[in-house]
Amino acid sequence: MEKNMTENEEKKSLSFVEQIVEGDLAEGKNGGRIQTRFPPEPNGYIHIGHAKAICMDFGVAEKFGGICNLRFDDTNPTKENTEYVENIMNDIKWLGFHWENVYYASDYFDKLWDFAIWLIEKGLAYVDEQTSEQIAEQKGTPTQPGRPSPFRDRPIEENLRLFRQMNTPEAVEGSMVLRAKLDMANPNMHFRDPIIYRIIQIPHHRTGTKWHCYPMYDFAHGQSDYFEGVTHSICTLEFVPHRPLYDKFVDFLQEKDGQEAYRPRQIEFNRLNLTYTVMSKRKLKALVDEGLVDGWSDPRMPTVCGMRRRGYSAQSIRNFINSIGYTKFDALNDYALLEAAVRDDLNKKAWRVSAVLNPVKLIITNYPEGKTEELTAINNPENEADGTHTITFSRELWIERDDFMEDAPKKFFRMTPGKEVRLKNAYIIMCTGCKKNADGEIEEIYAEYDPDSKSGMAGADRKVKGTLHWLSTAHCLPAEVRLYDRLFSVENPGADERDFRELLNPTSLIVLKNCFVEQYLAEKKPGDFLQFQRIGYFTLDESSTDSHLVFNKTVGLKDTWAKINK
Repeated sequence: MEKNMTENEEKKSLSFVEQIVEGDLAEGKNGGRIQTRFPPEPNGYIHIGHAKAICMDFGVAEKFGGICNLRFDDTNPTKENTEYVENIMNDIKWLGFHWENVYYASDYFDKLWDFAIWLIEKGLAYVDEQTSEQIAEQKGTPTQPGRPSPFRDRPIEENLRLFRQMNTPEAVEGSMVLRAKLDMANPNMHFRDPIIYRIIQIPHHRTGTKWHCYPMYDFAHGQSDYFEGVTHSICTLEFVPHRPLYDKFVDFLQEKDGQEAYRPRQIEFNRLNLTYTVMSKRKLKALVDEGLVDGWSDPRMPTVCGMRRRGYSAQSIRNFINSIGYTKFDALNDYALLEAAVRDDLNKKAWRVSAVLNPVKLIITNYPEGKTEELTAINNPENEADGTHTITFSRELWIERDDFMEDAPKKFFRMTPGKEVRLKNAYIIMCTGCKKNADGEIEEIYAEYDPDSKSGMAGADRKVKGTLHWLSTAHCLPAEVRLYDRLFSVENPGADERDFRELLNPTSLIVLKNCFVEQYLAEKKPGDFLQFQRIGYFTLDESSTDSHLVFNKTVGLKDTWAKINK
């Protein structure tokens, strides 16, 4: 009974995709092999939606003892280049996954060409010289059948001649396409003589000018799976109506090869959509090309490299994806769930440091002038092995301007005249007053310290309600701090009818120039996880230099955004 319960619990913990794979293994399909692939098109940088697919493709292979290959769907040279290939590979590695082999759809251009020739010879494909508008109109509607192309019954020899002509430097783009001859009355529009080859007179990033005629995605994708030996072709729900076509071309390949022992199986799961962002590569590329963001790695972008630059950990992204799961229904996920996963992971990893973003000077009037003390600060209370570092205490300090109020309400537990607060890792002080300029702005705050209240001293553990972070004015470094918010100002910009550029959040980036951080942070590098105490999680930006430190805010210590924007 206990064993059955354990098996049932394990079964329940599997996603529906994993349950299908497990069932295929139990039935001995494909000789008990598991082989998946992640097939990005190298026409942009991958985003968190692709990360969900990566977790599934690589995760299934890992869980069931199979392999996962990386295959670039490079069938459209107008949009693709090696920059995207290299960055996709870097992002997959950063997420913690490893492919067995790297393939390209272009590896199969010769095989796909031969397959197309076979289809023409079997009377299953023809060259169509209609315009794209004519083909679209002649295809009908979901409720009305299509009409046959006037070129549908062209003689086989003529189709062969024209198809070979399509692959010449003289061929004119748009003048001809090759279509599969399937079923113009099929209720599935994808089955109505789909275009399988078109002319593109642009050099390919791998094959140069060898080809002038390129396969369409629906013709290259399933066939590439078949050529490679993929057992499970896992993709997103928009490919559900493409599945019959996927299977049909596999049927043709099996007929051509005279075998039925192996065939890939397409399985679809829901895409990852996030509030206040878009996942359209076309729109993301427009933001980059038009200079509306700081490139593909802008920390506001949903790209993997953007999230890395913002300070998200790879594990937090994987934890978030695991938490929302895989279903057969599309949904809009709250960005706050992603931030909660980031916050939870960084709490375990980030080193605690001090930074003052909106400084005002605090002078401890009874502390000896010229005296300094090296105080011990714990790097990470969640991990004792991370050790400690020192922070210098002196008479003149920076504190946050918001931590002082001259005339404070009753429940204000920070600094105000006549009340005590503790300076973190240091002493208890009592505010004695402040100095203002001609405009009434606070220039300096004055306080006295209790020399017997130093943190860690015997008897120094008396309680005060407020604890403030601080920096010695003579022992800190200037820094620029960038605060990031949602990229868009509406919850679901992808569904909004307005131009997506109009929906951008004008306060998605706020740059603070006059901040200060511990000297210790000069040793840090981009990708290190930091917690600015009482403020949030941060990381050093890739543009930072020794003479100009720049920090990106990753996420706050708690989710205050949702409350503010209700």
